[in-house]
Amino acid sequence: MTGDGGSGAAGVDPQLLWLDRPRPRRGRRPAYSREAITAAAVALADAEGLDAVTMRRVAAEVGAGVMSLYSYAPDKETLLELMVDHVSGELSPVDPPTGDWRADLKAVAHLQRSHMLRHPWLPAALATRRTPGPNTLAFLEHALAVLRPTGLDGGTKLEIFAQLTSFVAGHVAHEIAQAAASRSADRAAAEARYLAAVAADGHHPELAEALASPGRPLTPDATFARFLNRLVDGLDTA
Repeated sequence: MTGDGGSGAAGVDPQLLWLDRPRPRRGRRPAYSREAITAAAVALADAEGLDAVTMRRVAAEVGAGVMSLYSYAPDKETLLELMVDHVSGELSPVDPPTGDWRADLKAVAHLQRSHMLRHPWLPAALATRRTPGPNTLAFLEHALAVLRPTGLDGGTKLEIFAQLTSFVAGHVAHEIAQAAASRSADRAAAEARYLAAVAADGHHPELAEALASPGRPLTPDATFARFLNRLVDGLDTA
């Protein structure tokens, strides 16, 4: 038992976590379930951020003693694994792959972005390696099916999916930070004045030219779509 600090060097054993589920004990039915505890942790992270998720806080949310939670999740690292896979159940694609792998891969990325915006703590949680649970594996299976028409080997397809997920997570993290910063009108105006001064100082001609170029739609959706197009359209399947 390691409390809120993680599970140490050994990490989470995926065999024990996902395949060797504990059998129900005889006698009185447990007052809590792993699913209910995970859902409470997700709700807490959605509302207050990942730092708010501690074993003590989750126990308080479900009305349990801290010690009783350890039979469901022995540490916060395990709880994070459960949380990531729990919300991955929302990623069920509506339609099967069309055969146009670039369009389908972009649809995968848009699903991931919407998913991470609903759960802003996910990019940080995904920054460390997670063992894929059943919901995560189902989405991975779909992504690999999307890439089947490329004829690429399995390892390369896994790398492309990892690259795509990393891109989406990084973009969403930046998007969330920018949205928070833009809520300050004074800060946005100050940044605009600063960039205008830099562009006019004669020492940054490349930047001045770039800032003077025709404007593009700067909505979050349009910006993400442009970045995603560059990434996916530039993939080499030769």
